[in-house]
Amino acid sequence: MDPKRELTSVDLAALVTELNRYEGAKVDKAYLYGDDLLRFRMRDFDRGRVELILEVGDTKRAHVADPEHVPDAPGRPPNFAMMLRNRLSGADFAGVEQFEFDRILVFEFERDDENTRIVVELFGQGNVAVLDETGEVVQSLETVRLKSRTVAPGAQYEFPSSRLDPLTVGYEAFVRNMDDSDTDVVRTLATQLNLGGLYAEEVCTRAGVEKTMPIEDAGEEEYRALHDAIDDLRTRLRSGEIDPRVYTDDDGAVVDATPFPLKEHEREGLDSEAYDSFNGALDAYFYRLEIEEESEAEEPGSTRPDFEAEIEKKKRIIDQQEGAIEGFEQQAETERRRAELLYAKYDLVDEVLSTVREARESGVPWDEIRETLDAGAQQGIPAAEAVVDVDGAEGTVTIELDGTDVEVDVEDGVEKNADRLYTEAKRIEGKKEGALAAIENTREELAAVKTRRDEWEAEDEDDEGETEAEDEDDEEEFADRDWLEMESIPIRSSEEWYERFRWFHTSDGFLVIGGRNADQNEEIVTKYLNKHDLFFHTQAHGGPVTIVKATGPSEPSEEVEFPESTKEEAAQFAVSYSSTWKEGRYAGEAYMVTPDQVSKTPESGEYIEKGSFVIRGDRTYFRDVAAEVAIGVQCEGQTRVLGGPPSAIEERVATSVRVQPGRYAQNDAAKMLYREFKERFADQSFLRKVASPDKIQEFLPPGGSEVVDG
Repeated sequence: MDPKRELTSVDLAALVTELNRYEGAKVDKAYLYGDDLLRFRMRDFDRGRVELILEVGDTKRAHVADPEHVPDAPGRPPNFAMMLRNRLSGADFAGVEQFEFDRILVFEFERDDENTRIVVELFGQGNVAVLDETGEVVQSLETVRLKSRTVAPGAQYEFPSSRLDPLTVGYEAFVRNMDDSDTDVVRTLATQLNLGGLYAEEVCTRAGVEKTMPIEDAGEEEYRALHDAIDDLRTRLRSGEIDPRVYTDDDGAVVDATPFPLKEHEREGLDSEAYDSFNGALDAYFYRLEIEEESEAEEPGSTRPDFEAEIEKKKRIIDQQEGAIEGFEQQAETERRRAELLYAKYDLVDEVLSTVREARESGVPWDEIRETLDAGAQQGIPAAEAVVDVDGAEGTVTIELDGTDVEVDVEDGVEKNADRLYTEAKRIEGKKEGALAAIENTREELAAVKTRRDEWEAEDEDDEGETEAEDEDDEEEFADRDWLEMESIPIRSSEEWYERFRWFHTSDGFLVIGGRNADQNEEIVTKYLNKHDLFFHTQAHGGPVTIVKATGPSEPSEEVEFPESTKEEAAQFAVSYSSTWKEGRYAGEAYMVTPDQVSKTPESGEYIEKGSFVIRGDRTYFRDVAAEVAIGVQCEGQTRVLGGPPSAIEERVATSVRVQPGRYAQNDAAKMLYREFKERFADQSFLRKVASPDKIQEFLPPGGSEVVDG
């Protein structure tokens, strides 16, 4: 498990209660380290010296630190630090609050001549903005200019768009947001309810609800249990009844700090240490994390920059940004559909609005309006039947239109309500444009890292001739080694172009790639399918486009004779990573065609979805193909996780486990495999770096899994 580097919204909700206990502390001095870490030295009447740390770079944190843990004062202070000293020297700390349920903290400082707010953005690229009493930006670490918001000196500070706060959402609104999803329970809690991955899993565990349960299968019993679990979380956070923990792995390395014990971490077998305060837990966690990373960096042979780790980090950021873009597209489309439904059902919506508005103008209470509508629904009045909720506090009515709930403001007409929804769709699309700009920046940064890596490796080429014979001797020596018993396994890795797709090499040495989603399916066919390759797909809907490559993308296309074993393994790969696995079936059917049979041109009057294709001509079928994969750890040559058809994987790895469709969610199955491998390998450090649960999960099929041999 990779160590936590960013505080969650739940962390911040717990943190602000403790930070506000320092209200009244006076600011002595402010320091800026690099371009992302701020330190405020303050004096508290009761507690003495107080060191507030705010970091918004790769690590994103906010907490009070032990004076022994703060870095030495830097040299000449930069302009940003001087500006802070001028504004805050002698100021009183007046409190801090979390903006809605976002990863944003707003610190208030008061002084006789001027008040200052400091907004700390602990998400995305991170930022700190210093505001005057009018909310105007005095200075910020980063300047942000997007269609959705601006953060720049001289401009009014603009918070990001509001997000749903799961800690305050009522049951009816909770149900509406859950029902708006088309995925499973845990992902809906993580995204629609903004709980994030870890706490979404924790809520499911505490509620006793299966994480992978599709939303359409969840009913009132599950919804009530989940909402109660969230309500319990809210009570703990608001009351300050916390029990902070720092979690460590089997090697004693820190991996997380939380405001209270998590059942998810207990299931992972992590050790925990209790702390008196969450501030203390966070301080200890990040201090130890820094020491551990410095220790790793000082290990012999580690003078080469860890380009691979930096590349992986940039890739993870791109994946997150792509996920956000997809979410924005879905949100915008949802709002636009709601607006269109208002016009499509104009007369019905107008009747509901007019009825409620006239009742309010006559002084009828909201509760009585709700009762009248309920009675009308029982009598079969269409307008009353369409009303699913009345919110007197907000002055809104929620109407069901063609299976979609649409909330409308009673004071506005149909047109104004529809216009509001269209405007919201445009605003969300603006966020998408900002995310697209951000992803381009990250891609440029990724390209720069790769360039630096290539330059570093080019400098070492002159030395390769001298060491080649030694390397060959090493390989012969390692060939007969018992990898599982070795105390220290050397890590050898390189990045290949196909590793962002699903992939494996057949037992005959041919590369097979498959798409992880519709976009990758499209890309594989349009960019990587050559005339001598083979195309595989399943009869089941929702499978990856699977290509057996005859040659590499930069090599001239050549006709080859593919062995039957390669074709059978490609068919098993296509079946195993398709909806066959998700549906819990142990076998499926796949077919094979040549590239000239694959087309994006539909018949007249037909439509092809993104990632789909038209297949023309005869197909070669592979029937009753087993849905089964092997996941293993490769030690010879490259060191990495491998996954795919057992016959192709098991001979390439030091150890492996076979997996079939089953009851354990993908992330839970990955953790189970990781624990199994931990029992087999003596070198736990090697395993943690090469085969963490996250890396294992990349090779597991989507859906539930079960280990069939250990």
